[in-house]
Amino acid sequence: MRHGKKFNHLSRKSAHRKAMLSNMACSLIEHKRIKTTLAKAKALRVYIEPLITKSKNDTTHSRRIVFSYLKQKEAITELFSDISSKVIDRQGGYTRILKLSNRLGDNAQMAFIELVDYNDDYSTEKPKKVKSRRARKKNVDSSIEKDNRDHSDESNNKDQSIIEDVNSEDIIEEKKSENTIEDNDVSDSAADSVESKKIEKKVSNSENKEQKGE
Repeated sequence: MRHGKKFNHLSRKSAHRKAMLSNMACSLIEHKRIKTTLAKAKALRVYIEPLITKSKNDTTHSRRIVFSYLKQKEAITELFSDISSKVIDRQGGYTRILKLSNRLGDNAQMAFIELVDYNDDYSTEKPKKVKSRRARKKNVDSSIEKDNRDHSDESNNKDQSIIEDVNSEDIIEEKKSENTIEDNDVSDSAADSVESKKIEKKVSNSENKEQKGE
């Protein structure tokens, strides 16, 4: 009679079952998450959690006991170095089972089994996100103000340059008009001097004729 024997045999003999669970435990230690059937995941949880508890006490005796189950040195090193430091404050419940859809073919229920401390999506100690909407608005407003200032400065510079060009053109035209006026004045004065000289010559010639006639 099998009274009290409630564990799942997984349709395998004891040697096959122990070897399979040992390999699955080493894969879980290495990859931190594996996909298997729901029945195997539940059996693996019962198999590996006592070993993780044993890894918290890093002694030669504990390593030898865990090695008698896992039979892989790399998995022992990973378990006693990285995983044990992660679960040092956890009193149990080191694994999590996530149910998936049924498998095609035999319609078996599939599931993920993972180590709890290596999944950041379900961790409760997430860093609080600081809302930066106001800061973004201020930054946007400041950038818009800067752009407006730049555009206004550019427009002012353009206007000043245009005014300077206009003023310079007006000054040049005024200088040209002044030069033309001065030239006209000079030409008028020259003409007046020539006419005065002609008149003086005529007067002198008439005086000379009168003296000769006398």
